[in-house]
Amino acid sequence: MSLFRCKHILSAYNTLIASRGMASASNYLINDPKYSFLKDLGLKPVNYGVYDGTWKGSGPVVQSVCPSNGRVIADVNQGTIQDYESCVKESEKAWNVWADLPAPKRGEIVRQIGDAIRQQLLPLGQLVSLEMGKILPEGIGEVQEFIDICDYAVGLSRTFAGAIYPSERPGHVLLEKWNPLGIVGVITAFNFPMAVYGWNSALAMVCGDTLIWKSAETTPLISVATTNIISKVLEKNNLPGAISSLCCGGSDIGKALAADNRIKLLSFTGSTKVGQQVGVEVQKRFGKHLLELGGNNAIIVADDADINMAVQASLFACVGTAGQRCTTTRRLILHKSVYDEFLTKLKKAYHQVIDRVGDPLDEGVLVGPLHNELAVQKYQSTISEISRQGGTIEFGGKKIDRPGYFVEPTIVTGLKHDNKLVHEECFAPIVYVLKAENVQEGISWNNEVSQGLSSSIFTQSIGNIFEWIGPKGSDCGVVNVNIPTSGAEIGGAFGGEKHTGGGRESGSDAWKQYMRRSTITINHSKNLPLAQGIKFE
Repeated sequence: MSLFRCKHILSAYNTLIASRGMASASNYLINDPKYSFLKDLGLKPVNYGVYDGTWKGSGPVVQSVCPSNGRVIADVNQGTIQDYESCVKESEKAWNVWADLPAPKRGEIVRQIGDAIRQQLLPLGQLVSLEMGKILPEGIGEVQEFIDICDYAVGLSRTFAGAIYPSERPGHVLLEKWNPLGIVGVITAFNFPMAVYGWNSALAMVCGDTLIWKSAETTPLISVATTNIISKVLEKNNLPGAISSLCCGGSDIGKALAADNRIKLLSFTGSTKVGQQVGVEVQKRFGKHLLELGGNNAIIVADDADINMAVQASLFACVGTAGQRCTTTRRLILHKSVYDEFLTKLKKAYHQVIDRVGDPLDEGVLVGPLHNELAVQKYQSTISEISRQGGTIEFGGKKIDRPGYFVEPTIVTGLKHDNKLVHEECFAPIVYVLKAENVQEGISWNNEVSQGLSSSIFTQSIGNIFEWIGPKGSDCGVVNVNIPTSGAEIGGAFGGEKHTGGGRESGSDAWKQYMRRSTITINHSKNLPLAQGIKFE
């Protein structure tokens, strides 16, 4: 579809909005002076949701809704399969330019992107809070994470290396070299609508890949604002905008990414159920995938733990982001000798937090809303099932009567460690408290769930620590000691095992997933010996 046609459609939509009366548009939060940061980021009442060097969008118009009050922030014109096809074609063209740049030069562009985002740290953080629902310090922290991974990638652009190995054949050299993959597709989730794209894009870009980003349908404005910043950096350096493309859309766009042979790696963050479908579809075409899926994370509190520290850590891990982190603590496995003391102190801490639930943009708020009405319904149905199965609601368990999608952080006791509810991820601020005989039993309970993302133990015992991090300890990708399950640093590889998907993003050697490895043998002699001493004469 031509750019003229796209503009015609958007113009027609604006005319339709106007015909309904100015009251509709005036009620959008983007027109409220309180949220002036939205226009500072270049957002409009109606925004194109596709970018491939040119902004467009010929698909349906969706409303971005603020979870704190249920009001519309602004509209986004999503992409169609035709728009997606344009993104792929432009991304292929851009790759021919981008891959030819030396890696340190690509790193310089990523450095500029990080600096451009740093200049918009506060308004981007405010947008994350407004559209996703996490409190402002967490929103700013998410943007900072994007900046940090850009800094990390700049250094990586001068340090990721191949290898030289000894050859068994005279006059031969055995090398290992890493080259770019091509186009990387990135599908992100609502709960970390900006940082996850940063983890993927910064590394992929210095590795020489181009990107197509499909953001969550409920957080399109963050992807539009972020892409707008990135596109200006690329334009300033006379580089193709399709190095970092965006295609907001529904499941049809996701399915296209999974089935497309031109997408050399597909990074997917989301539920285990959908992630399994994505993984199978990508595998059908022998493609590469990077899956970051569900977590059912546990904290073990040993009998020698610093109880006050463990309670403080558990509070943030359980209720932070209203229980909507993939690393949120879902299970507290307490040694029987500290169970009563810990539970009493945790309930007291929850009582202090409940008065600080509110608008995530307000100062002093510690817990914001759930992301949408569906999340509230899932929370309520889970609470009902807990009661039906004989669980005890020690704290919380109710929807909060106010505009938006607010619920009470909830503590549950009385269910067995292997109860189906305990093994499922509700993705709401519900934590199950379990009583264990010893650390060994706690480790077995930690490992018995299908997910394997994050885990932690609180103990002062060297023996417990090394058992926990050893071959018979936690089977998760993130294994912590005396810190919460949430709040990972960018320097380590982030990801999990089992039904969490096995993918790794961010630090360590996660960059290798964005490149292809070549083993190279060069014969610089006049002879042609075969390996393993084989004679073929």
